[in-house]
Amino acid sequence: MSERIDHEAELAIVIGRICKDVPVERVNDVIFGYTIANDVTARDLQKKDGQWTRAKGFDTFCPIGPWVDTDFVPGTQKITATIAGEVKQSAQISDMIFDVPTIVNFVSRVMTLLPGDIILTGTPAGIGPMVAGEKATMAIEGLGELTNKVSAR
Repeated sequence: MSERIDHEAELAIVIGRICKDVPVERVNDVIFGYTIANDVTARDLQKKDGQWTRAKGFDTFCPIGPWVDTDFVPGTQKITATIAGEVKQSAQISDMIFDVPTIVNFVSRVMTLLPGDIILTGTPAGIGPMVAGEKATMAIEGLGELTNKVSAR
């Protein structure tokens, strides 16, 4: 259904307890840990539809992992996306437009968060296409790497 599937390397926040309206200063109390995500997007469908539901909702989109680190503390660690051996995205977590406390506070004001819920934090500049046969590796210093082979349906 899509002619362009893009990678988006992202820090993923894993919620550890039921929470609502979490104050910024209490955010760490509700986070279980962190992991890595590739927020795969059918960019042509996003543009056509004018919103993101279909473009981000296909089976196998948004691989997450490979584990959850409960001791990770976001700071200046580098986040990268490497596609077919070429670095396409590279930035520090501290360069994010909104920091983790602000993101969790905002989302928890909109909806009740449950244990196991995952919040993606946004992606650095450099998103771009992936094609069948390539390897996509999302990495965050201190968290590890998430590598998937890109394949057609």
